[in-house]
Amino acid sequence: MTRDMPNLEDLLDADGELPLSADFFDAASAWLDHLTHERNHSPATRTAYERDLRQFAGFLARDLGHPPCLSDLARLDVKTVRRFLAARRRGGVTSRSLSRSLSALRTFYRWLEATGRVANRAMAQMTMPRIPHSLPKPLTVDKAKALVEGESDGDDWIRARDVAVMLLLYGAGLRISEALGLARRDAPLPGRDVLRITGKGGKERLVPVLPVTQRAVERYLALCPYPREADDALFVGAKGGPLSPRLIQLAIARLRDVLTLPETATPHALRHSFATHLLSAGADLRQIQELLGHASLSTTQVYTEVDRERILAVYDTAHPRA
Repeated sequence: MTRDMPNLEDLLDADGELPLSADFFDAASAWLDHLTHERNHSPATRTAYERDLRQFAGFLARDLGHPPCLSDLARLDVKTVRRFLAARRRGGVTSRSLSRSLSALRTFYRWLEATGRVANRAMAQMTMPRIPHSLPKPLTVDKAKALVEGESDGDDWIRARDVAVMLLLYGAGLRISEALGLARRDAPLPGRDVLRITGKGGKERLVPVLPVTQRAVERYLALCPYPREADDALFVGAKGGPLSPRLIQLAIARLRDVLTLPETATPHALRHSFATHLLSAGADLRQIQELLGHASLSTTQVYTEVDRERILAVYDTAHPRA
């Protein structure tokens, strides 16, 4: 028999926001600032963690019938956490997203304990959802080249911009957020063959930039109608504001139909293609790890499963008993 719970809408304030107790709000704000200023998490990570915490607070408000406070967090039990995860699962959330949410909440609870606010081990006792093993889905060399060259004709600055962005993804292995986070002063123009990129967790790396990419960025800037200051975003939208990742996703989606590319052809697939094609050409995993900005080599090792044929060929050639 389930207990009756109020609708979440009944708990919202006049502005449609979920009200929190003062101590919960202050703790959440301090934790998010800690992630940014002391842990050097990216704005995207902070936003994701804030969203996870808001979803959890919303569930607690509905479950408890009042805005949650720190004493509620101190009394939290494993059954309540399980109900939260089950509710998210019923809402269509994947295991990967559930795992990230639980990881964020564990981080929050560890911080609460470290700062003397709340001590509760319920989150730590939860088992992480099992994530199905999935491999990167790179494009073939020909398909990747066709994609980044598919809009290179004409004098349209929008097409020139999209080509420059896609070349940074495939030619330098950047994440879409890293490419669109570049400022005008960072533009990899001819003569500047290395970029200093700050990736996840504030980790910095040096990334070589191919001459073809430098020329593409130079062409985009020559055609772009908007003057750019040094601190402005390098890539802009049609109205001159910072370019949204969604526009690059849509540009690639349009090209999928024209070039008969698979549905897996996405901006991130270009980064996967960068790594896989380097591995196929004989690059060392450690080198690829540095170029991609992976904190752990185990993250990079997944590409050895994608390129299994090359690994077996190296084994057959190099092993003395092969």
